Order: sequence, then structure tokens, then C-alpha cells
Amino acid sequence: MTDTDTYEIFLVAPPGLEPVLADEARAAGFATPTASPGGVTIHGDWAEVWRANLTLRGATRVLVRLGSFRAFHLAQLDKRARKFPWGDVLRADIPVRVEAVCKRSKIYHHKAAAQRVETAIRETLGATISKDAALVLKVRIDDNLVTISLDTSGDSLHKRGYKTATGKAPMRETLAALFLNAAGYDGQEPVLDPMCGSGTFLIEAAEMSVGLLPGRARHFAFEHLASFDAEAFAKMKTATRVQVAEAPPRFFGSDRNAGAIANSQQNAEAAGVAPLTHFTEAAISDLERPDAPPGLVIVNPPYGGRIGNKKLLFALYGTLGKVLMERFAGWRVAIITSDGGLAKATGLPFLPPGPPVDHGGTKVKLYQTSQLP
Repeated sequence: MTDTDTYEIFLVAPPGLEPVLADEARAAGFATPTASPGGVTIHGDWAEVWRANLTLRGATRVLVRLGSFRAFHLAQLDKRARKFPWGDVLRADIPVRVEAVCKRSKIYHHKAAAQRVETAIRETLGATISKDAALVLKVRIDDNLVTISLDTSGDSLHKRGYKTATGKAPMRETLAALFLNAAGYDGQEPVLDPMCGSGTFLIEAAEMSVGLLPGRARHFAFEHLASFDAEAFAKMKTATRVQVAEAPPRFFGSDRNAGAIANSQQNAEAAGVAPLTHFTEAAISDLERPDAPPGLVIVNPPYGGRIGNKKLLFALYGTLGKVLMERFAGWRVAIITSDGGLAKATGLPFLPPGPPVDHGGTKVKLYQTSQLP
């Protein structure tokens, strides 16, 4: 393996939103994005691995497929794992852990499989094996084919590195970015969230509009690899640095909860997009159309799974729909909810909903309208 080797790179995505992530990767210039269940496959060298982690908003993590071989029993796995060129990628001074899954294979005990690979790494490379290691190797044995991948992200990529304040049932940044893209957000139009919580939709939209990179404020697991070039990565980050200028706000959040508004303001400040945002404490019935061209209203209201009483929610959704129809002519609306009945209660002219997507263990769908009359 050399620095210019091309690898198969797998971008993990929330099931249901793989095509949206494939579109994002394509727009960002990654080679041949192909959606499949659970993610998107692209190809590239290590610099493309860094760029995927740094720039893609919708990917949950970035896995690199290092290689594969056949193994029909543990002794064979042990022998072939010892011949694998671990030193091309891993460093002897950085602890590592191995996670294994076995499917339809003669090797069926995943813990034994992981143990053999760990022993091979420890004895051939000299690296420490630790269950708390930030660097994770993933071994998949499927139909007796052993595929070895490396998680190059570390912490899930929704952890942007600046959000400190969250409320109940927050939407992950990666999911918010994918829903914004699925709703046709183009980076230019104003965005309003009338139940903004900790401000996730608005901060993501504001960052997208000015080109702030999602991974600019955090560290990644790939920084601990033998293949990492700190100078080249620093140049990559510098080349994409953006200054946010003072401008009229285009990203509007409101919430009836004063704590949520405080959280949103704090998070927007930490993300460096406060000049572009405006937050107001207001109930849905008091929602006012901002002084801005028509844009996108996007909202993740409570849907009774964890927050809110179902009967009260029908009234809330009804009020939301009424206010939007009366005051937001020309705007498009996107609502994320787990309940088609609640969506219907808005009275909004929804297009057919998107596919079910897992949000914290609940299946939700994106309901959206064309421009409201």
C-alpha cells in the first residue's frame, strides 16, 4: 500500500437517505458515488478520505476498505491476518481495537475472530490492543470472505465539535443536513424553523450557505494513522477557510421555550454563524413571517414517541398548518414526523412523503410541500 493507492471508501448513512448522501458526494466531486443499503461507496486515496470526513455533512462515518482474503477456519484467519500489511496503515504506538461480524461463514464466532486479528496485530506490529481505543478496525466475515475496514472518523461525524447546548430529542446534525438537502435547500434561500430546539437545522443551513466545513472544529481517527500527512491536511483545511461577514439574517428560529432560544444562540455563536441567524421566543400561534424573500420552513415537531401527548399534538399540528397557510404564501414547508395522521392534521398540501428514516429509534418521514399558495 502506498499514499497514492486508491481505496474503496464507504460513507455510512442513515438507512433511507443513502441517495441523498450520494447526491452530496457527487456534488462535492467524489468519484463514482454508489448508494447501497446503509451508505454510499466512493473511491479515492487517503487525501479523499480526509476530505470526506472534513466536508461531507450527511455521512455518519467514513470507513476505508483496506483489503480482503478468504478464511474458512480460525487457524487460516490467524495465518492470513499475520501476513496483512498492518504497518502500511497502523502505527505501533497507537492503541487499536477490533470489532468483528460473521455471516454465513464457517467462522461463526465473532469474538474469536476479533481475538485472532487483534493477536496478529499485537504480535506482528507491536501495537497495543485496548477495548477503549479510539481507532477501530472492522472485520466482516461474509460467505467466508474476510473484509478488513478501518473507521477513519472516530467519534460519529454528527459531533461537529462546537455544539454545547442541546434540549430534548435533538436532531443529529448529519440527519438535519440530509433532510435539508432532501427538501431541496440550495444554500441561497432563507430558512425558518418555528420549533428550533437547539438550532440544528438553522446552523447547518447557515454553514452550508457560506461554505463552512462541518469537520473544521474537530479531530478524526485518521490523524493517528501511519498514512497521515499533517502538513497536507492542514493545507486542505486552510484552503477552505471562510470568514462570515455581517449580513441581514437569513436563518430564523423561534421556540416557545426560552431555554431553547438561549441554546440556539449559544450554538450559533460557537459555530461562527450568529450574524446570519435570528432567534425569537414565540409560540406557533404568534409566528410571524420574517422580512425576507420566500424560502424554506423546516421543522421537526414533537410526535408523541418521546415528547408530548398525542391528542394535544393534533391541535399543535393543526395550528402550525393554519399559521403557515395564512402567513407564508410562496414558502415551501418540510416537516419531519413519525405519524402520517399528525402530518395530515396540518391541512398542508403535502407531496408523497419520503422513505422511512431512523431518528433515535423512531421511524420518521419527510413530508414536504411545493410553494404555498
